[in-house]
Amino acid sequence: MQPDGSRQVVEATDGESVMDCAVDHSVPGITAQCGGGCTCSTCHCYLEESWFVLSGPLDPDEKDILEFVPERRGNSRLTCQVRVSDRLDGMIVHVPSSNMDR
Repeated sequence: MQPDGSRQVVEATDGESVMDCAVDHSVPGITAQCGGGCTCSTCHCYLEESWFVLSGPLDPDEKDILEFVPERRGNSRLTCQVRVSDRLDGMIVHVPSSNMDR
């Protein structure tokens, strides 16, 4: 979901990162400058609490990167670190407004 409330529904492949899916479908606000290396924050997103829990634990590197993310929240994730699976079917990814300025 975009900061303005608009939505873009995309299909993803099991095992694919949310970032790869977003980039492949030109989702605005997910630029992924590092290509999924968990070294930038240009794929930052918010997940609703139920999806956040199902998305799995944060890797220590992801935690470190998120420390410096503008508009970080308790439900922040880097989409490069979230893998698509059946349990995440229907997940809504929220793009922060700060991503739109990059």
